[in-house]
Amino acid sequence: MVTLTDEQPSSHCCFCSMQCGLEIIPSEKTEGLTIKPSGHFPVATGRLCQKGLNALEHVVHAERIMEPLYREKARVGHWRQVAWESAYEDIAQRIHALQAEHGRDAIGVYGGGSLTNEVSYLLGKFTRVALRSKYIDYNGRYCMSSAAAASNKAFGIDRGMTMPLSEIPNAKYIILAGTNIAECQPTMMPYLLEAKKKGAVIVTIDPRNTMTSKTADIHVRLQPGFDSVFINGLLHVMIEENLVDHKFIQSRTSGFEQVKEAVKSFTPARVEYVTGILEAVVRTIARGFAKAETGIVLTARGLEQQVNGVENTLNYINLALLTGKIGRSGCGYGAVTGQANGQGGREHGQKADQLPGYRLIEDPAAREHVAKVWGIDPQELPGKGVSAYELLQKIDEGEIKALIVLGSNPLVSSPNNRMVERALQKLDLLVVVDMFETETARYAHYLLPGSSFAEAEGTMTNLEGRVFHRQKAMEPPGNCKLDYHIISELADALGRGAYFQYAGIEDVFRELAAASAGGKADYSGITYERLQKEKGIFWPCGSADHPGTPHLFQDHFHHADGKALLFGIQPKMPAEPIDSDFPFVLTTGRLANHYLSGAQTRRTEALHKKAPVPVAEIHPSLAKRIGLSVEQKIRITSRRGSLVFQVKVTEGIQPRTVFVPFHWGDEHSINVLTNDALDPTSRMPEFKICAVRVERVD
Repeated sequence: MVTLTDEQPSSHCCFCSMQCGLEIIPSEKTEGLTIKPSGHFPVATGRLCQKGLNALEHVVHAERIMEPLYREKARVGHWRQVAWESAYEDIAQRIHALQAEHGRDAIGVYGGGSLTNEVSYLLGKFTRVALRSKYIDYNGRYCMSSAAAASNKAFGIDRGMTMPLSEIPNAKYIILAGTNIAECQPTMMPYLLEAKKKGAVIVTIDPRNTMTSKTADIHVRLQPGFDSVFINGLLHVMIEENLVDHKFIQSRTSGFEQVKEAVKSFTPARVEYVTGILEAVVRTIARGFAKAETGIVLTARGLEQQVNGVENTLNYINLALLTGKIGRSGCGYGAVTGQANGQGGREHGQKADQLPGYRLIEDPAAREHVAKVWGIDPQELPGKGVSAYELLQKIDEGEIKALIVLGSNPLVSSPNNRMVERALQKLDLLVVVDMFETETARYAHYLLPGSSFAEAEGTMTNLEGRVFHRQKAMEPPGNCKLDYHIISELADALGRGAYFQYAGIEDVFRELAAASAGGKADYSGITYERLQKEKGIFWPCGSADHPGTPHLFQDHFHHADGKALLFGIQPKMPAEPIDSDFPFVLTTGRLANHYLSGAQTRRTEALHKKAPVPVAEIHPSLAKRIGLSVEQKIRITSRRGSLVFQVKVTEGIQPRTVFVPFHWGDEHSINVLTNDALDPTSRMPEFKICAVRVERVD
């Protein structure tokens, strides 16, 4: 039985980074309720995609965990219900015993990019204050880390969008690189279509002919791994033909000579030879973007989930900086965030090297400020940990003995996931807080029933950097608890409850805001009252009378000298180039019907029935090469494993590329095959490129 907090409560969608507003209304559908779009949230007024419209179905799903569950032996043991107090007591005793024997860092925490800002903040505080461990990271490492690192390098600050979405229709030239907005952020498409209606040229750079590229004027079907070669060609033309904005470069950037030297040899003819993209196309895009009065560059995971992802992103940022298309109307750079709170989730302490406010954990001033807010000595704060995948490797190596997972399913979402499966089996204690027994939770000793988006009040930060308030729409069912209560109560069981005394979730936000004060992601001027009145505030917002910052970089960047940094990029090979044994490139991505590891959407009938299993996409030339017949399946093999898939043969994919979506586990989990090589800066795994061979299954 669902208990609503109001007759027609409002909330926000739990899926992508648009965070569209919704209302829950009476109906004959799911539990007598249904969802309709809200006309009151300014980001996607009156719009919801199919995932948002069906977001209630997983909330009331029959498989939802309603009681704390325990088993002595993970995977093979049978679950039995336990009381919350019993679970907390036993978990705390086990943690204390493991830390007494192996040290404080024997415990790790793995968070998620869909948690509210408050829960993200508390999880980081819990790890460092209650556990006193350095080992925390989150699944956003697999999403935004390369773009975040590049933005920090180039601009001195990381906010996904440098401008609000409302500026997109003012752009005359838009480059969409490695992003499939029509399927991943569908309610963002009207902004692009409005720009097109007003005469904008849209260019998509993607190995697949997606729903997004079908709306474009130019589609560059680039093989994964060649982004910086292609962009160097564009930059070469801009510099050679004197199309760059010299005044902007001189007054607002550093590093132009480095870029000029790096791109000198990347003539359009050379780019065509290396990538297969026609010389005329290179010149057309370079001239078009440079000469356009206004322009925007948007990137996403296609170019970021590579071992060269940070450098790829820096090169796309170069396009905006060299042409002066940033910090003014109709201009900017944006990394299209993937997860619901992918922006806010990386700002307040879930990342291995960060404290709230996007402060670095090894900065003495940052440690002193946050420690004062938390009421501890700065010396008590642990140091920097490791990235998400490296944290899982620490388990496999035996350094981490216990893991707490909240809001994530790393067994499905991690690369080379058979290593992850092996690691999880080695844990002395695995605690998973989730709504369902996910693939990861199958290896848990404790499965604690957390809250859904509809039950959890809090704040989120969307892809623009807009902070907004999400209301509580219904009460948690059964014996489920709010995530922030679970964190605070477990801290109490660990003997650190004095640091987690909150009157309510708004109290948590007040502390978050204080901890962020003076940081790059400064929320200190934001309150629940303001958010409810103003329908969202863009950070940074450092005082109660600050209006927020919708537009970044209008007069300065965030390096000490106020300038942006340009980087000359020398393209590098992927970690695993194709060869005669593995002659094709496997790349992975999303579908419109599913989200992340599929834990929610595979339990939503309206979505699941449209895509019940993953289907590989291959080019007709590959189908002919392997002698594929109608309705035959294919076997895809990498150096890490081999899987069988249904197949779609399409002209819409780059001939050397194979695409498989990543929303499934078990025998359908494409991350069995993916490569765990990491970007040296962001520690992002190379999901988008691994060498494979393809055979038909007779």
